[in-house]
Amino acid sequence: MGVIPWVSWYALRRYSAYPLGSMAEAVTNTFFGVMRASVLLALWHARPGLGGYDAADAVTFSFLTQALIGPVQIFGGMELGQRIRTGDVAIDLHRPVDLQAWWLADDIGRATSTLLLRGVPPMLVGGLLFTLHWPGPGAAAAFAVSVVLAVLLSFALRYLVTLAMFWLHDERGIQAVALVLSLFLSGMIVPLVAFPGGIGDVARALPWSGLVQVPADVYLGHRTGGGLAAALGFQAAWAAGLLAAGRVLTRAAERRLEAQGG
Repeated sequence: MGVIPWVSWYALRRYSAYPLGSMAEAVTNTFFGVMRASVLLALWHARPGLGGYDAADAVTFSFLTQALIGPVQIFGGMELGQRIRTGDVAIDLHRPVDLQAWWLADDIGRATSTLLLRGVPPMLVGGLLFTLHWPGPGAAAAFAVSVVLAVLLSFALRYLVTLAMFWLHDERGIQAVALVLSLFLSGMIVPLVAFPGGIGDVARALPWSGLVQVPADVYLGHRTGGGLAAALGFQAAWAAGLLAAGRVLTRAAERRLEAQGG
């Protein structure tokens, strides 16, 4: 086994070490899924067909967002941030593995663990309490690809924010801004299809929409044929571009660390 798969495997084991804690988080996600489903049902009752969604789409979207909240780490940062603050990142830079590749592998293990332990329960409970849409085999496979791309995109965004600590030394301000952008522009609070006119067009064109809104549309079957290819291409293009930016910023951060540390 190569180094990168090894890092992902042990990250999966590490993040799965406390299943009861993960189940408690899943209960919380499910509770908020029920609350949000009730709010969205009221909204879609007042505005039927809003954004091309029906009421079942809206409710399914609610539980999907709660299932994806862990894998795409909407509320979380990265352990790398703490290591930059303490200076332990110098150890990471001496490993015979690229810094970005190491932490991407770690994040893949984390996302896999949270998807299995925290993503499944909200959907199961939602299916018992409400009428949800369930995808066919083709849509399910496309959704799986979209989730993988969402995880890569999430990592790319959080990695860039974390590396800013090399220059800012305190990430709280930029993390707060990143959290607000992630919450409102991903569709986590309200589906982006409910955003009016040009505001909705801009929100759907930004990378954060690839975290939640795009995977949800793929799951619900609102992206098929050429639309599906465009949706996955949108996620892949943003992920590739931001990962490339992360590599450039990593090199700049390494040079800054060398200049400071001698």
